[in-house]
Amino acid sequence: MQNPENSAQQRADQDREAQQQTHFGFQEVPWARKRALVSQVFDSVAQRYDVMNDFMSMGVHRLWKRFFVEFAQIQPNMQVLDLASGTADIAGLIANQLGPSGRVVASDINVNMLRLGRDKLINRGQVALATYCIANAEELPFADKSFDRVTIGFGLRNVTDKQQALREMRRVLKPGGQALILEFSKVKQPLFRKLYDSYSFGLLPKIGKYVANDEASYRYLAESIRKHPGQSELTQMVRNAGFETADHTDLLNGVVAIHRGFCHNE
Repeated sequence: MQNPENSAQQRADQDREAQQQTHFGFQEVPWARKRALVSQVFDSVAQRYDVMNDFMSMGVHRLWKRFFVEFAQIQPNMQVLDLASGTADIAGLIANQLGPSGRVVASDINVNMLRLGRDKLINRGQVALATYCIANAEELPFADKSFDRVTIGFGLRNVTDKQQALREMRRVLKPGGQALILEFSKVKQPLFRKLYDSYSFGLLPKIGKYVANDEASYRYLAESIRKHPGQSELTQMVRNAGFETADHTDLLNGVVAIHRGFCHNE
């Protein structure tokens, strides 16, 4: 039988969550509603997601992802968790680095995106190199100290409680492990930032409209980048999550950054 005190605490937590506000792009929405709204976005864009990534970045996203996986220094025997794996671009690159004793878990909260990722790996003959898990990054269904690396590419900004997700990444890492985050960040050079904003809010939604028939979702994705913590703030968040050391590396003048959190050997 459920403890009445625990039940009362759960209701209090739910009430508090319902009242708390967070951002969905430039909108303020109830904390508890953001997950459903983000899910609707990715349900909508899933079928054209890879095509749109190539259009939006002119193919550069593929170079960023390759560099990101090289940066992670994957070894053949490692156990790797790829969060927000989506259509499995990063999981597939990681799988190529693993030997028969290694494993990559492709995990995503959105079943439609992950299904496309699984199908992609099947088509590439990589299906035996990965396992799949529907999971919320804020509540990972894995034991403590399970993985040598945890990666997340272009997904953290869509998580409601980013700090909790970072804590979960730290929890499931082995001593000596690393968390690596590839995410859009803050452009440093003022003129380039102005051009980038014009592209993001002028051209990008139109590409979404004509290529994916979904202007609203791509407007949200542009807005979510601007609401995401910048380099210094996210580095501090990584430290606050319990990582002993954290750093970041900018790509393309800060359009994208790679953040790392290091777990010291015990």
